[in-house]
Amino acid sequence: MKTDRVRPATLGLTLILLGACHARAGESKSPPPSSAAAARATIDSATASRIALARVPGGRVQSAELEEEGGRLLYSLDIRPARGTGIEEVQVDAHSGAVIGQSHENPAQEADESRQEQDTATH
Repeated sequence: MKTDRVRPATLGLTLILLGACHARAGESKSPPPSSAAAARATIDSATASRIALARVPGGRVQSAELEEEGGRLLYSLDIRPARGTGIEEVQVDAHSGAVIGQSHENPAQEADESRQEQDTATH
């Protein structure tokens, strides 16, 4: 199986466009990853989205960000399920494409997280 290697400029543009789409839809926009982080990713955000959506069939990606957690580079994707309430957060390793975490946030948890992000952004 061939592993796609994406040029950093292509990955950066993909992430910028993804962020712009979410900003237009009224979603909160997270800061773009550093170019150094984007250059280290071996899969792009579109691939990470396909991998995450396979875990939540019929879902829609609400937001996606490339971030570093615990020394690990990963994509964190919030997916709105086709049925039910809340958000599925799926974390995909930016090197291997492996799903390394998945959790469900109910509407109350989602609202709390949104408030925390807004507080962080204003301070």
